[in-house]
Amino acid sequence: MPRITRTAEVTWEGNVARGNGSISAGSGAFSGLPYSLPTRIGAAEGKTSPEELLAAAHAGCFAMGLAAELTGAEAPPEKLDVTCTIVMDEVEGQGHQIVGSEIETDAIAPGLDPSAFDGLVEAADTGCPFSTLLKNAGATVTVSATLHPAS
Repeated sequence: MPRITRTAEVTWEGNVARGNGSISAGSGAFSGLPYSLPTRIGAAEGKTSPEELLAAAHAGCFAMGLAAELTGAEAPPEKLDVTCTIVMDEVEGQGHQIVGSEIETDAIAPGLDPSAFDGLVEAADTGCPFSTLLKNAGATVTVSATLHPAS
């Protein structure tokens, strides 16, 4: 795989407590997503946060990895639903840190031997650059996955 680079741009105005910012993708895929400290630590009120964007990135990466694993096992997925929850908490002496990422997956993969599913999920987690990044940073990554029959 070639080296990959991506860019995001942020504009912030004001102090941290009362200010606000916007996040845009260099690709143009999204632009001007609003965020602020009150909506980062409280109710989202239609705004995003760095943690939510990390959750989206981790879920997207894992889904692609699992799709690749399933396809390699000759059981390409009909559908994958992946939810990722990023957990940030106060770590004594270190301030707020990302301490965990919890992935929940529901998969429909016709023709897959159910006994092989868990191994493919584990391989997808092991091969996911975001899982690796978080684990290397000391965060806990948990993955729970359920294989459903084809519809």
